[in-house]
Amino acid sequence: MLDICRNETDPDAWRIISGTLADISEALEVFRPHRKVRKVAVFGSARTTSDDPAFAMAEQLAVQSVKAGFEVITGAGGGIMEAANRGAGSQASFGLNVDLPFEQHPNPIVSSSEARLLGFRYFFTRKLFFLRESDAVVVLPGGFGTLDELFEALTLIQTGRTQPIPLVLLAPPGDPFWSSWQVEVQRLMTKRGLISPEDRSLVCQTDSASEAIAHICRFYRVFHAAELLSDRLELQLNAPIPPQALVQINREFDDLVEEGVIHAAETSDEDGFLRPCLRFRFNMRRMGRLYQLIDVLNGLNLPAGPALEQPEQRSGEPS
Repeated sequence: MLDICRNETDPDAWRIISGTLADISEALEVFRPHRKVRKVAVFGSARTTSDDPAFAMAEQLAVQSVKAGFEVITGAGGGIMEAANRGAGSQASFGLNVDLPFEQHPNPIVSSSEARLLGFRYFFTRKLFFLRESDAVVVLPGGFGTLDELFEALTLIQTGRTQPIPLVLLAPPGDPFWSSWQVEVQRLMTKRGLISPEDRSLVCQTDSASEAIAHICRFYRVFHAAELLSDRLELQLNAPIPPQALVQINREFDDLVEEGVIHAAETSDEDGFLRPCLRFRFNMRRMGRLYQLIDVLNGLNLPAGPALEQPEQRSGEPS
């Protein structure tokens, strides 16, 4: 920052710097009191009308998210965003609006709770906070903006630049929007070797809001969070892995390890609480396989402690 102050004299550059820092400062202030609660980001078209089945599905998804203990983040606009905020209610909603050259007003649900409404100057700072604050992403049918958010999430997940989180493609029964998209991904990307076959494990597709929430809750049943360190990956867990299960995991997922094996250990989470973990030298090109490992971990028959019963809690402290 000091180097920029010494060397940068272009007023337009300082406009970008000032706007970026203001976006970040304001967003940190809004989210700081809510860091301990997991949140679901819901993306979809602002053009979706209230009589569209996707509108009702987004509202239902948000209702069930709140019942499961999650709060809801949207882009604050109309259509799918308004439906999701309506389902969550103003006290469990966040709206991340963005300044556009044409007029866009935040929807009335997030407008009624200004402490949870943000107006970003730039798309890139808005995207940063969508993924920084979200513990799950649900994407309903939409246009360029919706697909941009989807591919941004996929790119950051695939490259390890954000935490592994559940990413759900949701559309009403009979709507071919995502099934057609999946076919094209398979045909144009996977068959050409542009993505790995296991990268398709990064997303879950469903036509049920209940199944979407069940998938999100299951993702955090045993898995808690991941921390990528300079020499290893640590998968923080809600319960220790039995020795025999660890042997099977090493046998099945040896391709995830660049060197050595997967070890059971303990580590401190972001709140300083001691957690069981799996520790290994991770092959960063196998993110899809890591999602498959997380799925196996969440399917283990482990006794349910407080963390397993309350996957919506980010904190390691039982509530």
